Amino acid sequence: MGKLRKRINEIKKYVLRNKRVVIFNLVRAVIGIAALIAVIMLVRHNFFENNDGKKAAEPEQTEQAAESEETKEAEEEISIAAEMGAMEDADDPQSQAAETDGAAVDLVVRNAYETSGRTYGIDVSKYQGTIDWAAVASSGVEFAMIRAGYRTQSTGVIYEDPCAKYNLQEAQKNGIKTGVYFFSTAVNEKEAREEAAWTANFIARYKITYPVAYNCEGFRSETSRQYTLTREERTNLAVVFLDYVQKKGYTGMFYAAKSELEGNADWDTDVLESRFKVWVSQYPGTAYEPTDKSSYSGTHSMWQYTNKGTVSGISKTVDVNVAYFGYSQEAEAKDSSAPESVEANPEVGINFKEVSETVTAKSQTNLRSVPDSADPNTVVMILNNGDTAERTGIGSNGWSRVICNGKTLYAVSSYLTADLSYKTPAASGTASVTYEPVNEQVTAKIETNLRSKAGSEYTDTIVTVLHNGEMAVRTGIGSNGWSMLEYNGQTLYALTSYLTTDLSVQSQPAETEPTPGSPETGNEEMKTKFTDVNERVTAKSMANLRSLPGAEREDTIVAQLGNGDIVTRTGISDNGWSRLDYNGQTVYAVTSYLKLAE
Repeated sequence: MGKLRKRINEIKKYVLRNKRVVIFNLVRAVIGIAALIAVIMLVRHNFFENNDGKKAAEPEQTEQAAESEETKEAEEEISIAAEMGAMEDADDPQSQAAETDGAAVDLVVRNAYETSGRTYGIDVSKYQGTIDWAAVASSGVEFAMIRAGYRTQSTGVIYEDPCAKYNLQEAQKNGIKTGVYFFSTAVNEKEAREEAAWTANFIARYKITYPVAYNCEGFRSETSRQYTLTREERTNLAVVFLDYVQKKGYTGMFYAAKSELEGNADWDTDVLESRFKVWVSQYPGTAYEPTDKSSYSGTHSMWQYTNKGTVSGISKTVDVNVAYFGYSQEAEAKDSSAPESVEANPEVGINFKEVSETVTAKSQTNLRSVPDSADPNTVVMILNNGDTAERTGIGSNGWSRVICNGKTLYAVSSYLTADLSYKTPAASGTASVTYEPVNEQVTAKIETNLRSKAGSEYTDTIVTVLHNGEMAVRTGIGSNGWSMLEYNGQTLYALTSYLTTDLSVQSQPAETEPTPGSPETGNEEMKTKFTDVNERVTAKSMANLRSLPGAEREDTIVAQLGNGDIVTRTGISDNGWSRLDYNGQTVYAVTSYLKLAE
């Protein structure tokens, strides 16, 4: 016991004399013990991970990876709102793109012996007007590439193609598989990503089976936003767009002309064709059937072989394509929510001059949901003289676009005036006249003038002429021998004895047409003789369409016919006037201002 005590005292003395050395050795010992414990724990962890713990670790790793991917995707999400594009948009880049004419081709039902693996389709936009998709489907069209939208050439604003929703809705309703394209003028990656994000969001509720294509043209023009971009920069923007849509689950496809692709002329074709489908535009001198394949030798999956296709249900020529692939069934929409149900754009094919003015009706005028009077059910309300509406556009078809009570409606332009002090002239002798209310369709027994007021004393009350076979709705039969009619959006009057409710009555072929000097009583010397014809014509430049064959009065102008606008000529007179069928109405134009449509 004494020895132990003595040994303890010696240790105390040693520690007191060598404090620093002792502390250092203790620290080393602690570190060594900690390291040993860490090694033991690591070996134990690896053992369990490679055995029982292995399966539990994998889901955690997958979840972390997915979380990282979601974060990355969220960073890429862009919310872009686009306005509805106008039918007549001078800043629409597709209207400015240079286009070489292809061979004319009439697309009909494909024969059973067509090579398997090929499918036949069209690409359309607002420039094809309102399309009858049921008729298109019956013609054998298997797919349609529909323009979703575009970025404007000068301002760089994204717009929705005004016919896109209707085209997607109706094409799919009639069993035609669809793809889309976006017309880009992006100048940097941010804009390309915006375009892709907008496109993916716009089409999410539709069944997009065929590819989503990137279309970029006109960049060689000095007025283009993309004029200063290099080939590599343009290519990179296409890649950004197509990468984005492919991440959203769509097939990306790049569109360009043969001349732009060959030899990497305007695009880095090697890069694009290695990553995406290529859609080449190349128009041979002869139609597709004799020319079995494109002269473009590069890799491509779709060939646009003409811009002069004629397809049932489309009133204008259309681009026609052959795809070297097809799909056995329609794709599902990325978003299961039902897309918005839309009606056909009523302004398709009509050139509206934008205005901003307050107008009133010269007399009681119908405001309709469409710029056409064929269907009486399109009347939404009546604008009376003294009531006002805001006119926002004057159409080339004789109709005005107005906003009334918050609704966009249409009225015959000649029935409106910006002179808000205008008062409807009082009809003479109407105080004792009573009209028995009726609601029936009538036509002219032969032909009769329709007037702004009942009475034939004044020739300047003649608004138009009703011919046998043309319909008007009679709303009243007057005690004065006149009928009150609804015709082309206005209340007009005609002699009751010249009308019939028997719509099957056929008049004898007439060689005469009325002029301003031939009221209902008839004046053979004042009548104009017409030789019946049936041919399509257009204006050489611009021609006034009139309700009567004479240029003496400005108020007979119904509309203007521009070069390229097509109407049917039904008669040619011996005094230099042509009789035309325009939007269901008989009008007249100077023959020398017209030419046969090609």
